[in-house]
Amino acid sequence: MTKQKNAILVIGACGQLGSELTLELRKIYGDANVVAADIQYPKQADLRESGPFEIVDVLTPQHLTELASRYKFKQIYHLAAILSATGEKNPKFAWRLNMDGLFNVLDFALEQKVEKVYWPSSIAVFGPNSPRQNTPQDTIMDPNTVYGISKQAGERWCEYYFNKYGLDVRSLRYPGLIGYKALPGGGTTDYAVDIYHQALALGTYKCFLSENTRLPMMYMPDALKATIDLMHAPAEQVKVRSSYNLAAMSFTPQEIAASIQRHYPDFTITYDPDSRQQIADSWPQSINDSAARQDWGWNPQYDLHTMTDDMLRHLKRINN
Repeated sequence: MTKQKNAILVIGACGQLGSELTLELRKIYGDANVVAADIQYPKQADLRESGPFEIVDVLTPQHLTELASRYKFKQIYHLAAILSATGEKNPKFAWRLNMDGLFNVLDFALEQKVEKVYWPSSIAVFGPNSPRQNTPQDTIMDPNTVYGISKQAGERWCEYYFNKYGLDVRSLRYPGLIGYKALPGGGTTDYAVDIYHQALALGTYKCFLSENTRLPMMYMPDALKATIDLMHAPAEQVKVRSSYNLAAMSFTPQEIAASIQRHYPDFTITYDPDSRQQIADSWPQSINDSAARQDWGWNPQYDLHTMTDDMLRHLKRINN
């Protein structure tokens, strides 16, 4: 059987980021050339029907080896992970999935001579002793969640594989990601997705963070643009091989509620902080992403109000 050449593999394609990134990559490279992979079959019809899909457990290297018999991959986007709040419920499995999965992909990429690997990091790499305002690219990192610890360790390993083996690994430290296509997936910033759904469905929202909890956030179109721009950048412009700080906006639950009230004046919000509050309190409130701006021209397009306008417009269309 002839291998499909120059394919792109997206592992974790059914997640919040993966489901949208896969479709964006298919627009750029062609539907048949972007292989979506996840541990279960996708519920999203557009993901299922627009191109090839493979069942892959990233903890089983044999699954990757089997793919190599059918495809010759030039890029891999490895997005499979257990997120912050979910990871605290089963920390040892979260560590195993997040770390062993990364090792399996990095080793597979070396064996198959993959040109580029993308792996996402997170603002969760920072901790209680990191500067919370305008958090620098290089600073104290003392994460206190298993998700953050695994992302910090992963950054070091990605940098190691680049320096030791010449593997072109690239990474971004995402803030909270907000999009209308996928439901929340177990992260501390998930309220900023759910609040839009509840505003339309119920007209009210009970938030699991306190009203003045300020966190860095980003609208999904900006996250997709940043990811693709980084992967398209010439290698000599990618000067950070751990992971780049990335920023767009920072806001509180109170401020996002006010943004929604511009459209729905009767929308109400209440606050009932839970265990995720402690995680949020250890994270930055704003991020310095000057390295990404200088090295490969990062520039976000959306602020809070333009994001709210776009989210509500799309959700109303989907629900009608």
